[in-house]
Amino acid sequence: MDNKWYVSFEVEGPAAMFTRPDTGSAPVSYAGPTFSAAKGMFEAVAHLKSAYIRPTKVEICAPLKFHRYVTNYGGPLRKNSQITGGDSYQLAATILVNVCYRVYGVVEPCGDSPQGNNHLHGLQEIFTRRLQKGQCFYPPCLGWKEFVPSYFGPFRDGTEVDRSVNLTIPSMLHSAFDSPTRGKRAANYRQAVEIRQGVLEYA
Repeated sequence: MDNKWYVSFEVEGPAAMFTRPDTGSAPVSYAGPTFSAAKGMFEAVAHLKSAYIRPTKVEICAPLKFHRYVTNYGGPLRKNSQITGGDSYQLAATILVNVCYRVYGVVEPCGDSPQGNNHLHGLQEIFTRRLQKGQCFYPPCLGWKEFVPSYFGPFRDGTEVDRSVNLTIPSMLHSAFDSPTRGKRAANYRQAVEIRQGVLEYA
């Protein structure tokens, strides 16, 4: 008997950016969300101290379309002269446009339930209820914070996986931390990650 507690959602948006760290100062997006990005979207809806949702796979439901994007960056990674002068840095990137994904996950424990009840089933129920009502703790995003979805919710009728998407990503960022919860910063990667018939599975 399968005692796992599964959850899922569909997300669509005009733009997405799941940055490949190996592309340097003119970043390029991966074809789909990283494990961390998918986990962040789950956590935007529901989370507990004793359990979390582990992303298992993503289905690409729209043709891959890359587009050049330029924005003015005003953060701390600018040169000292730019910071003192109050100048922005013009950042060029290659993003995805008109994306749609279906993301799947499974509820996993990361501690003991404080009430001794089935906290895994509880998190599944909380997530499903909040997703259906459109409730979030913070706005989910498609990678970069400014790329908010045009749709975020349960699966919709008519959405189909784009089976024409087949590619291998030589090295893909999996997570920026060494643990799925309360981890320390330590980027880890997966090698030769395959997207087959529109499906990316997280190892």
